[in-house]
Amino acid sequence: MKAHTEYLTINTKKKKEIVNITENIANAVKKSGIKEGICLVNSMHITASVFINDEESGLKQDFLTWLERIAPERPDYMHHYTGEDNADAHLKRTVMGREVVIGISEGKFDFGPWEQVFYGEFDGQREKRILIKIIGE
Repeated sequence: MKAHTEYLTINTKKKKEIVNITENIANAVKKSGIKEGICLVNSMHITASVFINDEESGLKQDFLTWLERIAPERPDYMHHYTGEDNADAHLKRTVMGREVVIGISEGKFDFGPWEQVFYGEFDGQREKRILIKIIGE
């Protein structure tokens, strides 16, 4: 069994943004040399998410609009009494998830049709890291 670890650093242009990171992750798999195994992709920040869905600009905007409806940016969260102002970003991350695990077969992702890996940023415009951990043979 082999293991390969990489960290992807990302700094979004917008405070809330969804970025396709599939190619970055696929490059790490290629570099690892692992042909059969799994790939864990994990947001290392509590106001950002990693998830799998379809690459379509309307859908990405729908996610952001939907998240704003269920966890709106507003001043009256209890978290804000600690000096922070990003409670909505924590809630959005919880809804969208922290990580994904992807099967690797014959050196490539074992995806269903249209599946891509996305980084969801909900309190951005600063450097954040994503863990890529690949294990297998």
